[in-house]
Amino acid sequence: MKRIVVLMAVAAMVVSMGMAGELAGVKVPDQVTIDGTTLHLNGMGVRKKLWIKVYVGALYLEHPNHSANQILQDEGFKRLEMHFLTNKATKKRMDSAWDEGFEENNPEQYAAIRERVDQLKGFFGDMKVGDVIAFTITPEGETRIELNGELKGTIAGKDFATALLRVWLGPKPPSEDLKKGLLGL
Repeated sequence: MKRIVVLMAVAAMVVSMGMAGELAGVKVPDQVTIDGTTLHLNGMGVRKKLWIKVYVGALYLEHPNHSANQILQDEGFKRLEMHFLTNKATKKRMDSAWDEGFEENNPEQYAAIRERVDQLKGFFGDMKVGDVIAFTITPEGETRIELNGELKGTIAGKDFATALLRVWLGPKPPSEDLKKGLLGL
């Protein structure tokens, strides 16, 4: 009987450990709840610049999906987290990366969202190891931006929310490996 209890406890630990995502030393839960809605971990990926691991990205969706186009069109809640692994993500470098990511993945819409991209960049300074940026997109198209659990602001517009996700899921993501990881491929 004692042996069965021990085996059940070990099995429960293994199952619970398998329920969370882990990549490059970053552990994230397998699900999060936003405004009473459960989102499931869709995938994780590492953003590398040369040999430096910059951050681990984690994408949460109401209904996990491996298609970037379907994710972009989905009207449900979405959440993307960036867990920083380096102190080299300075404000200047991050601002440049935001501009590049938005412009290259949204060339037709960039002029219309440029002011909101600048607003987004204003929420952040130099990023440090352990910092977490979280973007929560609501069904109404509002993007909530958090830094280390603190709400920094919101940006309105489904056009902006879609453009933001296209930074990672569009035709020119920071890296194909990161995109594939977020898509759970």
